Amino acid sequence: MSLVEDLRGARRRFSVEFSPAHDEATAARQWRAVERLAPLGPLFASVTYGAGGGDKAGTVELASRIARSTPVRPVAHLTAVGQPADQLAQVVDDLLAGGVRDVLALRGDPDGDPRAPWRPHPQGFQHADQLVRLALRRGAESVGVAAFPLGHPESPDPDTDLRHLLGKFRAGAGFAIAQLTFDVEDFLRLRDRLAATGSDVPLLPGLLPVTSPRVLEVTRRLTDGHEPSWLHRRLDPFLDDRGAFREEGMRVAVEDGRRLLAEGVPVLHLYSLNAASNVEALVGELGLAHAPGGSCRTPVVP
Repeated sequence: MSLVEDLRGARRRFSVEFSPAHDEATAARQWRAVERLAPLGPLFASVTYGAGGGDKAGTVELASRIARSTPVRPVAHLTAVGQPADQLAQVVDDLLAGGVRDVLALRGDPDGDPRAPWRPHPQGFQHADQLVRLALRRGAESVGVAAFPLGHPESPDPDTDLRHLLGKFRAGAGFAIAQLTFDVEDFLRLRDRLAATGSDVPLLPGLLPVTSPRVLEVTRRLTDGHEPSWLHRRLDPFLDDRGAFREEGMRVAVEDGRRLLAEGVPVLHLYSLNAASNVEALVGELGLAHAPGGSCRTPVVP
């Protein structure tokens, strides 16, 4: 089955995200995480793409290795930042040659400063829907896109942002992953507004356990600084106790995951930060493990 078919039929499942490693030690630790999480049966493993395409070789390499060496379906991120269309087409071709059939198409943020004005490459793309069409034309089996529960920072209002998301679906996107938010209600409101348009495209929420002050800094970048006051009330008392901070951060993530599942959300997208332990804990607490086989894909023969 295709990834979109898997997502439509999924119940109480998870996906996981990795980022290309920049040194051998991190790469080794990352691959150990892949090997530990694969037996839990993620629906897919997404692999991020560096700003300006800087990590594109690492993305192709890691996604292709997952396709070749595990039963997990890789989904490679692809962004339009700083790259001409012919270079982006070549990246898609390289992914397909490596056994990667699915892509997450993102316009991306300006290299070095996410808040800087967006300027497309002169021979590149202005919007993510153009990337969706490119990937499908080159032969991708399915293409996902980003969704923004709080609205994209450049959108003037929620209705405009929703129209842009629907435009990406009209271009051929078959699923969407929502930007990280710590208020479950933000995601549920987006899901309900999308459903009200008649769309049934699968929408996945992102879930990241805030297990250290460093991870909290990461979340500030991922959420564009949107941090609910209740999160600080939960975590601030433990800033000087590393173990207690991690326990409380995991407790918050489990509570959010249970709420999402209770609201009928079938698949949770878990950010690994290239480590396995937090994802393993969440999968266990939330009952998301799935026996290998089933809807997992068969590895490509080297």
